[in-house]
Amino acid sequence: MIHQDLTLERWSKLSLVEQMANIGCDVDRAIRWKSKGDLESSNKAFERALELLYLTISDKKNRKQLRELCRVKYAVADYFAGENSFGFTDESLHKYFFNFNYMAALRRGL
Repeated sequence: MIHQDLTLERWSKLSLVEQMANIGCDVDRAIRWKSKGDLESSNKAFERALELLYLTISDKKNRKQLRELCRVKYAVADYFAGENSFGFTDESLHKYFFNFNYMAALRRGL
């Protein structure tokens, strides 16, 4: 576990939108570090994002979104550690996760 103090029980208290917004923050960090040439920091952020995706997939309340969540996990893993067979770009990943950050901010009244 990278997030030592994070449990599935605690993670499950967040809404799916909040979970995806948090995942998106780590994906954005991975992209930023990669663009700066710091592959070690990029890989760490990528691994944190994957860990959060696994927790999100394991969260029982997200069963109806399981297909999309598994696709997102596969696409993110393929983008950072595979051949990028889906053809994602930094911008397309940013746009996907930005929507969750925006919705989470709206729900918090920001």
